Amino acid sequence: MAETIYYNPKFETMPREDLEQLQIERLQSTLNRVYRNVAFYQKAFDANRVNLENIKDVDTLRELPFTTKEDLQKSYPYDMFAVPLRNIVRIHSTSGMTGKPIVVGFTRDDLRNWTECTARLLAAAGLTEHDVVQIALDYNLFTSGFGFQQGAEQIGASVIPASFTASVEKQIVIMRDFKTTALVTTPSHAVNIAAGLEEFGVHTESLHLKHGLFGGERWSDQLRKQLEKRLHITSTDTYGLTEIMNPGVAGECHLRDGLHINEDHFLIEIINPKTLESVGIGPEGELVLTTITKEGFPLIRYRTGDITSLNPEPCACGRTFLRMARVLSRTDDLISFRGVEFFPSQIEQILRDVEGISSNYQLILGREAGVDTLEIKVEISDTIPFLDGLKSVENMLSQLSRRIKTILDVDAKITLVEPKSLRHIDDKSRVVDKRPG
Repeated sequence: MAETIYYNPKFETMPREDLEQLQIERLQSTLNRVYRNVAFYQKAFDANRVNLENIKDVDTLRELPFTTKEDLQKSYPYDMFAVPLRNIVRIHSTSGMTGKPIVVGFTRDDLRNWTECTARLLAAAGLTEHDVVQIALDYNLFTSGFGFQQGAEQIGASVIPASFTASVEKQIVIMRDFKTTALVTTPSHAVNIAAGLEEFGVHTESLHLKHGLFGGERWSDQLRKQLEKRLHITSTDTYGLTEIMNPGVAGECHLRDGLHINEDHFLIEIINPKTLESVGIGPEGELVLTTITKEGFPLIRYRTGDITSLNPEPCACGRTFLRMARVLSRTDDLISFRGVEFFPSQIEQILRDVEGISSNYQLILGREAGVDTLEIKVEISDTIPFLDGLKSVENMLSQLSRRIKTILDVDAKITLVEPKSLRHIDDKSRVVDKRPG
């Protein structure tokens, strides 16, 4: 069995009683700060007649209102910041494809805490200063690439910021020549790399690869087994989100029996997404997070939309933090596809802007050779009696594909169907997900 590695054993193995006291102190400080400095929370707390002196733990936290993605979009760009902009040293954001983007600010202390949390996840997965970490993730307004790089450098590992934009062939060359020992990417991109190794005849025995840290999309145990077999690695799951911290909220240790939550930085609740009542520890429900150390962009009772459950039993690795089950579903219709997330409504908006087709559509998600596929069926507009030859059809498909790739960064197969053939499809049938797991 692999050796247990801690980055910060003082906190990772802290007795529960001490941890709960630390959480109370940090929660009180955070609540008072947001009440003073964030108009949204001052108004929300006053409307609910909240007495902050009474909020001392997760149970009393339930007296506070939730924060939603819509709330954050309405705050665009800086209304949720709890410190002056001059104290913000890093700004990230979500894509903003469904309304305004969510803009997140980090102070210097926020960056230090983010680095700490990510370093813990990497150490828990078994990485050390002897590893060479290849990060095949986007380096832009999204947070994940930067977060992993900070954490890997903090533990003393060598970092290769290979980015998501490098071709599979280039990723493989880097992996072979630079002696990569740990691959950080999305599960679907890892599948592409595995397929590339087989296509180019590169045997995994000739590589130094040992670890795979994957996140950014949901992936099944079946896919985990496939990746481990094809890449000859041990893989671990990580969890985070741009609005809170990504990566850094939670991650698997080498025993891979749930994701350890950095509870000295986050308070965790699981609620019934319909009744909004707590379901406690054990049952499955929606994950709700409260930040208790973030200065620039603190969030109170943020509804993530992710479905999971909590395990309070001590882990054999010695960490005392609660563990969450891997996230395999959501409360909304958000689609995760090859590391990109989008809503069906975004496809509909793109269709409206393309001449010659209607906005009636159907999305069909599948998986071929371990790689996720997306087919978009769209109707030819009934206002156009005919298409002027094959060239017009090709131009239309090319235009639509380019727009989807440009706006959503998604590669999709476009299939034209007859007018009115999709008109009666209801919302439940709008997305057909045939992916296993």
